[in-house]
Amino acid sequence: MKLQVRFIEARLRAPFVSGSGAVDSRGLVLATLQDPSGLVGFGEAAPLPHYDGVGTDEVRAGLEDCRDTLAAADRDAQHRELLAACAEVTALPQALAAIDLALWDLRGRRAGEPVWRLLRGETAGAAARGPARAGAIEVNATIAAADRATAAAQGAAARSAGFRCVKVKVGLGDDAGRLAAVRAATGPRIAIRVDANGAWSVEEALASLRALEPVGIELCEEPASGLEPIAAVAADSPVPVALDESASRPGALERRVCELICLKVVSCGGITGLLDAARRARAAGYEVYLASTLDGPLGIAAALHAATAVGPDRACGLATLGLFEGRDDPLPAQAGQIAVPDGPGLGDGLIGWYGV
Repeated sequence: MKLQVRFIEARLRAPFVSGSGAVDSRGLVLATLQDPSGLVGFGEAAPLPHYDGVGTDEVRAGLEDCRDTLAAADRDAQHRELLAACAEVTALPQALAAIDLALWDLRGRRAGEPVWRLLRGETAGAAARGPARAGAIEVNATIAAADRATAAAQGAAARSAGFRCVKVKVGLGDDAGRLAAVRAATGPRIAIRVDANGAWSVEEALASLRALEPVGIELCEEPASGLEPIAAVAADSPVPVALDESASRPGALERRVCELICLKVVSCGGITGLLDAARRARAAGYEVYLASTLDGPLGIAAALHAATAVGPDRACGLATLGLFEGRDDPLPAQAGQIAVPDGPGLGDGLIGWYGV
């Protein structure tokens, strides 16, 4: 298979502020795999240096390490075997994610089927035929504004758009004021979850969550950094706690550290790795849901397809394409849900977003 790698720079409409830093543009890596018959599949890696410590240069180097392995594969190479062979030359999950997505896209285009149906067939048996449509996945809106007025405006917009859950970044200062403003704007029925991105110590996390709990908090993602600190928070927290960044740390899936775990396509090594991680997480006793690291549409589509097999326990953080400047959202949320693409592979109409 022939590999082509491109770098994409995508600007955001406004700075995306979190406890781990601010982002105003995204570097994405687009991978194209062409099989010997000329059929093409597309994949994407969305590394985020301040989130996972990986940059686009490292992803591109990881993909280059896989070039010879991919070039030696014929049209009939098995997906998992080829992915495992690539994992022998690069351990970088972000690079493996781009390859895995391109392989799934290629498989779907060969079969003329969407990836979600291929996943359902693998689960139920090779001869199984699923329903005509996959339906839609419940998603949350994300509020990353650092001031009360903008946070309240984003909360009101989410309510008007039909979202039933919003996520508010915390660890930024004035957390109580911003959350009170968001609650006033959204009303009592919308779930509010918070995400500290590991910004707090155990003591700070417990004090903050006790102070914020009266607002009505669904859950808190990554209140501290690391498995043991998060376990300590979860043991005394008045609100449920979820692993996010720490979900990829060794041992996170071996035992239940807290109540929930948030899994992401890019940090799991693609759809294949995410499904394996979800199975292990459920066996350990976690509730599971999915989210984006400000992915492009290929990454979002991959998560939507994976969600049909995972069956998330909570709303997923996948409604992020609208945060980009000057690019139409090919997978918009409607009434708090995103429809799973029904076109072949990862879906039609996605690649134009990248300007290639």
